[in-house]
Amino acid sequence: MREIIRITDFGDPRIDPYVRLTGAQLRNRLEAEKGIFIAESPTVIGIALEAGYTPVSLLTEDRLLGGEVEKIIAKLPEDTPVYTASRELLRTMTGFELTRGALAAFYRPKMPTVRELIAGGSRIAVLEEIADSTNIGAVFRSAAALGVDAVLITPTCCDPLCRRALRVSMGTVLQVPWTRVGSCPDDWPREMDTLHEMGYKTVAMALSRDTVRIDDPRLRAEKRLAIILGTEGTGLKSETICRASYTAKIPMAHGVDSLNVAAAGAVAFFALCSRVD
Repeated sequence: MREIIRITDFGDPRIDPYVRLTGAQLRNRLEAEKGIFIAESPTVIGIALEAGYTPVSLLTEDRLLGGEVEKIIAKLPEDTPVYTASRELLRTMTGFELTRGALAAFYRPKMPTVRELIAGGSRIAVLEEIADSTNIGAVFRSAAALGVDAVLITPTCCDPLCRRALRVSMGTVLQVPWTRVGSCPDDWPREMDTLHEMGYKTVAMALSRDTVRIDDPRLRAEKRLAIILGTEGTGLKSETICRASYTAKIPMAHGVDSLNVAAAGAVAFFALCSRVD
């Protein structure tokens, strides 16, 4: 029978991933692939387990043992510690009510190279310097729903495995293959050459004189296409736009010049990637 370990001391080092480690510390602890991320709710934890992520531990409230949490515990490897604590202690630990039932710490996977990630795809997304975790999570959810094969993120993008991005994405960050493009900002947009070498045409979502509409049939007809979305404030870098095969815009009414990047991504993915009947 699995042992349930009750935590009564806020200073217990076994709960450090949930309490005392910052996002940066979770990402960089030990080797990169042995960094940690935190999944919230039985739904997201279940998706992580189904996707093959290795759990470190699970933390839940005493009164929630049973139901959905019990089903998740049953799926954990036998040697995965399960911790419980009172509602009051958990509120002190996490800063909020544990309304989603459970938290689980998982080891981060080793990231594939760009070439490995996109080798078998036909539609990929590239996220350039998107800093908002809510937008990152929303873009990944749209990518999963609308047939994007993989996502590339530039080095200065928000971490897709941070708590908020994971929560907003409803766990789809764990289902859509992704990796970072290099380790420093200068690696992108030069890495666009790799995409072109591998047969991808690139389409920059931006406004310029030679912009085509997102529903231009030439875009949909491309066998391999990379859709590039830029940061919330300033949009894509000029070098990215210059290097792209196409620049595309979403036609709009009432004088609106642009959409939030998450909304723009959903429209672009539906227009160019959607495989939904």
